[in-house]
Amino acid sequence: MENSILEPVIVLVAWTLVIFVWMMSTRLPYLMKNNISAQELQNASDVAVKLPGKERRVSDNYNHLHEQPTLFYALAIALALAGTAGTSQILLAWVYVASRVIHSIIQCTYNSVMHRFLLFFVGSAALVGMVAIEIASWISVTG
Repeated sequence: MENSILEPVIVLVAWTLVIFVWMMSTRLPYLMKNNISAQELQNASDVAVKLPGKERRVSDNYNHLHEQPTLFYALAIALALAGTAGTSQILLAWVYVASRVIHSIIQCTYNSVMHRFLLFFVGSAALVGMVAIEIASWISVTG
């Protein structure tokens, strides 16, 4: 069962690659159409000025998928290696992945900050829950 914790990891990695393809399929045509060189986008602030909302939102989301999810990846891999991932943690891992996927869809389309915040909160709570369960199991074993 402990390797089941890696299934949500694989799904989130695959989703990140979907967003990468989406980003490239919107960004590159826009850059070519408007004669914007890659060099002109060397800083995040340059991207904010040069790319319109739609193209920038997908790019921003791709960046977001490399921020907090790194904690999720590390935690899930640690649980798999330790062989301690329980059913509750696996369920919370799926909640985390679902929250990130829905967050992406919202950010890349209509971009409601409050909807995104709600999903960010749900995902963060799932991550905290996964850690809390693991720490509680350590305390029960040693205490």
